[in-house]
Amino acid sequence: MADFHATWSKWLADLERERDELRLKAHLGKAEARDHLARAEQKIEEFRQKAPIAKGVAKDAAGQVEESAKALASEIREAFARVRRVL
Repeated sequence: MADFHATWSKWLADLERERDELRLKAHLGKAEARDHLARAEQKIEEFRQKAPIAKGVAKDAAGQVEESAKALASEIREAFARVRRVL
């Protein structure tokens, strides 16, 4: 479970760093990029809110939570890709 917590924290830190880089570019860019970024930021908040829940999940259910987290992180990265295409 400790490994999963470390992985989760790394994912979140990576996503936040990428978001911050794109936020700066989007600030100077197009409204469409800002819209994509706003949706990605909502997903990051959802990811952040699930972290405490994941800590309390029983070990046998941790795999399901991890798969859900991977899917959410993938959605966020796809949103970032849309921002990059617009910029």
